[in-house]
Amino acid sequence: MPPFWTAYEKTFDQRLPSDINEIRFVVLDTETTGFNYDKDRMLCIGAISLTNGAIPLQDSLEVFIEQDHYDAESAKIHGILKRGAMERVSELLALQHFLEYVGNAVVVAHHAKFDITMINRALERNGLPKLKNKVLDTAVLYKRTLLLSNLIERKETYKLDELADKFDISKKDRHTALGDAYITAIAFLKILKKLRDKNGLKLKDLFR
Repeated sequence: MPPFWTAYEKTFDQRLPSDINEIRFVVLDTETTGFNYDKDRMLCIGAISLTNGAIPLQDSLEVFIEQDHYDAESAKIHGILKRGAMERVSELLALQHFLEYVGNAVVVAHHAKFDITMINRALERNGLPKLKNKVLDTAVLYKRTLLLSNLIERKETYKLDELADKFDISKKDRHTALGDAYITAIAFLKILKKLRDKNGLKLKDLFR
């Protein structure tokens, strides 16, 4: 295994604190060529660190990835063009940057299964194991806030746009990886506030 993977694994020797305020969360979003796990690829990884309710914008990651496969329809959404001006790195180097950034943090994403699977498929292509991080999905957590409020809506899933509208979050950078990570981070903080009760909130409570 490359040294950066060994270093990433080593971060999990340290146990996560139980106090929510002491935990480092990394809020993640990926922009991709499409939604097919087999043929589509990541074009950008955006991530923001969050600790004790604060989002230090200087502590973020945005890395664009060299890819041969592009889809004209998805490009209309994320705006990442095959011959765009932004600097790009290889998929392996992008994964290295992400692993060095995320460490043993708890990963948060909206519809997290998609982003985590895309990263895991990229890791597999490069001969690396799957991510080891605990993962929280803001779409799932948002449903819990509705149950607590006795607002049981018959919807299978909730889009990020719906959470942004619900919590009055600006969508000016929507459909960029870093912009969507920021929207998700704000939504996550709003959700935590709703889930917190008089006894406080511990990490294990979020996985129930």
